[in-house]
Amino acid sequence: MKKTLLEIASSYVSLTDEEARAIEELIPVVEFKAGTVLLHEGQVSQECFFILQGCIRQYVLQDGVEKTTEFFTEEQAAVSFTSYAQQVPAKHYFACVEDTITVVGRRDAEADMYKKFPKFEALSRMFMTQDFGKAQEAMALFMTSSPEQRYRNLLETRPDLLRRVPQHQLASYLGVTPESLSRIRKRLASKKS
Repeated sequence: MKKTLLEIASSYVSLTDEEARAIEELIPVVEFKAGTVLLHEGQVSQECFFILQGCIRQYVLQDGVEKTTEFFTEEQAAVSFTSYAQQVPAKHYFACVEDTITVVGRRDAEADMYKKFPKFEALSRMFMTQDFGKAQEAMALFMTSSPEQRYRNLLETRPDLLRRVPQHQLASYLGVTPESLSRIRKRLASKKS
């Protein structure tokens, strides 16, 4: 997986031999089993996760019911941004939907790493900017779309989630009940026939 990380990093910035060695030696790659909760609501985030393989779900609890707000998959960062940056309690959870391999960034080591390797900070900013832009667009689309339009958009932009994520989590992410999602799927399937 370190090789995958090097390939991803190299696709954004050119790395010196020293920087490539630092990635291999200093940046931890950790495997988590499906169901592992990486962050709890109320916990102050000390870690961020860059996904090499797998899927992490972000969710909140409302009246004891889980509401999925995001899925993070390969080459995406799962960061509780406000909690991590401002050191305040998180308002959501992160949990692995499937076995997941991530780079784990630790807040306490970040400044030293960036000081020694400024390109790593530039790389982190590129990923954050890219992810923030996508999240902003996704939120605007979600707010202005019907449930059926949200599902169609998911089919176009993230079809892999349909086979990787349990239907009840997918329904929650789309803002509908599992039964409503079933009806949307049936309606779209009948339009194709």
